[in-house]
Amino acid sequence: MLMVPIATSQPGMRLAKKIYSDDGIVLLAEGVELNATLIRRLGECGITYVYIQDDRTSDLVVRELISEETQRRVLQAVKMAFKGFVDQPSRGRNGTYPYVGRRMRQAMHLILDDLSRNQDAMIMLMNMQTVDNYLYRHSLNVCVYTALLGLAHGYDDEQMVTLGMGALLHDVGKTQISMKVLLKPDKLSDYEFAEMKRHTERGYYLLKDEPNIPLLAAHCAFQHHERLDGSGYPRGIKGNEIHDFAKWIGIVDSYDAMTSHRIYRKAMLPHQAVEALYSGSGTLYETSMLRLFRDKVAIYPIGMSVKLNTGQTAVVTDINSTCAHRPVIRVLTDEYGQNLNAPFDMDLSKQLNVLVSKVEFDEEELNPLPA
Repeated sequence: MLMVPIATSQPGMRLAKKIYSDDGIVLLAEGVELNATLIRRLGECGITYVYIQDDRTSDLVVRELISEETQRRVLQAVKMAFKGFVDQPSRGRNGTYPYVGRRMRQAMHLILDDLSRNQDAMIMLMNMQTVDNYLYRHSLNVCVYTALLGLAHGYDDEQMVTLGMGALLHDVGKTQISMKVLLKPDKLSDYEFAEMKRHTERGYYLLKDEPNIPLLAAHCAFQHHERLDGSGYPRGIKGNEIHDFAKWIGIVDSYDAMTSHRIYRKAMLPHQAVEALYSGSGTLYETSMLRLFRDKVAIYPIGMSVKLNTGQTAVVTDINSTCAHRPVIRVLTDEYGQNLNAPFDMDLSKQLNVLVSKVEFDEEELNPLPA
């Protein structure tokens, strides 16, 4: 299979992976032949990239971080929780949703059980093949990515559950923001931007008194937009005033937002988002946290076409968990762009003179990632 931007997809290509709705329903099955109408509709639904069939890479398998069943069950729990909070004002004084905390805790155990089966799991794009509500999918992605970082950092089981619940619910305050503001395709006015920023405070007040939800999870919702130098919101706190859990979530929240298609801009690729995050190293984000994050991100997703410094074209076939910027590749062409009769695999962690210099559908040469 090959990973291809929807913008450069051509009629006649066949899907190598299913396209799902946010409810886990298969919208397009594996093997479906794309036509101009399907390509246009997928683009309109926010699908940025698709996996297509290719004889040279038919053996490639894109591993999922968590199972389809776990994704379905967690998304369902998140949707029910968020829809309940939409009606929060109608609960009346002292009204609570005790089931929300129980469901979020159960969801975290499902996620952690899946992740524990793959100790070398890397942060890989999870939102490419799903047509869904961005808020729900974003909440799941941020939770899974944050959990991977928490496991790598060494948090214990209870800390992991609290961190994960904070990540799952970090944007719950957006249920109290007008859809007109949330979905506005243009630049927000000063008033609208101020309204959007209130989701952190509103999330905190929604969660802080909920039974079965740790108070620290509510603080994750409150603090995930705070930044080291005090330039964040809602309180402009600095450095150690921000809880580490909120710092982790802040990094991952920014990464997933950058690598997801939004109404007002196209998605970045992982290496672009990592470089953007590093521009805030030591000012917006903890440098040590960014280093761990960088080491856990699959910068070049499996199936991505890349150009090498040798002039050859290749496709990523596997990820080196100890050296993410040097994947295993399959070389498809010679230095003149001619297809090879016998493509061959190469582990870039062992061929140090060969580098990825460009992503095939990226416009610029790659700069080395920060040390």
